Amino acid sequence: MCQTDAVRLTGTGRHAGAVCCLTRLVLFVVSRHSRIIEELSARWPENRVAPSLGRIQALCDLLDDPQRSAPVIHIAGTNGKGSTAIMCDALLRAAGLRTGRFSSPHLIDITERVCIDGEPISEDEFDDNYERLRPYVQLVDAQAIDGVPMTFFEVITGLAFLIFADSPVDVMILEVGMGGAWDATNVADAAVAIITPIDLDHTHLLGNTIAEIATEKAGIIKLDSVVVVAEQQPEADEIIAARAALEGAELRRAGIDFDVVERAVAVGGQVLRLASGRTQIPDAFLPLHGVHMAHNAALAVAAVEALVGQSLDPDLVRDGLEAAYAPARLELVNTTPPVVVDTAHNPHGVRATLEGAAEAYGMDPLIVVLAMMRDKNVREVLELLDEVAHTLVVTQVSDNPRALPADELAALAGSILGADRVEMARDSSEALDIAMELAEDAGGVLVLGSVYLAGEIKERFA
Repeated sequence: MCQTDAVRLTGTGRHAGAVCCLTRLVLFVVSRHSRIIEELSARWPENRVAPSLGRIQALCDLLDDPQRSAPVIHIAGTNGKGSTAIMCDALLRAAGLRTGRFSSPHLIDITERVCIDGEPISEDEFDDNYERLRPYVQLVDAQAIDGVPMTFFEVITGLAFLIFADSPVDVMILEVGMGGAWDATNVADAAVAIITPIDLDHTHLLGNTIAEIATEKAGIIKLDSVVVVAEQQPEADEIIAARAALEGAELRRAGIDFDVVERAVAVGGQVLRLASGRTQIPDAFLPLHGVHMAHNAALAVAAVEALVGQSLDPDLVRDGLEAAYAPARLELVNTTPPVVVDTAHNPHGVRATLEGAAEAYGMDPLIVVLAMMRDKNVREVLELLDEVAHTLVVTQVSDNPRALPADELAALAGSILGADRVEMARDSSEALDIAMELAEDAGGVLVLGSVYLAGEIKERFA
């Protein structure tokens, strides 16, 4: 059968064996990666948290503490973690350092979570290293620490540590998955901790107040570290300052120790004047939209300066920020009609995204494609969209038990926006088709509400 297929493809039997072997090799690689993802997905998912560092610490002990193989920048907060991590990565690479960046969740493929020098590792690298890691994970599973096998996120975190140590990298940039104190990434001791803006999200796991959530996120602050903090609500500020004082950590605050002095909208992004310490950095082009991204850039500059212990050369900052690419952050993925994709999934993030989209693209009428998870503040997001959306196309992401069904989302959306402004689609592909048809003559499409939705739409334009 294989030889016959090869003859049909090549027109001759001469290379039939080679084609057959190549076909088998391709199928093996694809199926191995799929099997590994399936194996990982059978573990506790990321939204099911077992508050303990015992399992990840046990794994790191077996691996000879790879999380200590390089200095760490650790990032916690409600929104802006991923883009701030990307900008830290770009600045460090501009300084000639080799970087390892761990982020979550991924948009399209799990390999995106582990980046070396700004690029996701290959499927082969991921799979080979996972197979090396598997026996150690099984040893930890057998210990039944706190009665729970290693979770999906714990295993991926351990995998990132292993890869970064073996590369090796000069700096690790770790994005917290959820919370901070009990997040698996917190087994590493950060030289620099970044706290992005804190707001209400994951309240069923992190607490119902800003103070409770800030307490969890401030758990990444370690002894004698430097803490770089975005502007916060007063109750969060107090919690972070108290934790820093307890750990003897130096506190550097936005608006006091560093800031965005000026910003201007530009083609493909914005031009910034940043201040950090006594240094002014003018004419820094950032290829990302929105005032929130400007403030994330200031955070990243301050964090990298804290790590290296000196002010950064303005030319280095300009080179680094200009190279920063943050996929699905107000990203224009189609021009006719314009389609903009964003990962905003809670009211705080959606508010920033809507302001950034209006400033950068000015799409009118605005067609919004929305999918949400059950555990998000769906009503408040819909109330924000009621103020700006001409039409809302609701859908649901595929194969995700947390996804809010499209019919439930449509019913709630109809009660807030009015049924005449709401369309429902069975999946993201149909939702995009509807939205693009509505925007064909004028306006544009904004996709938000879920990282998973952003990934599905981006893949459509890949």
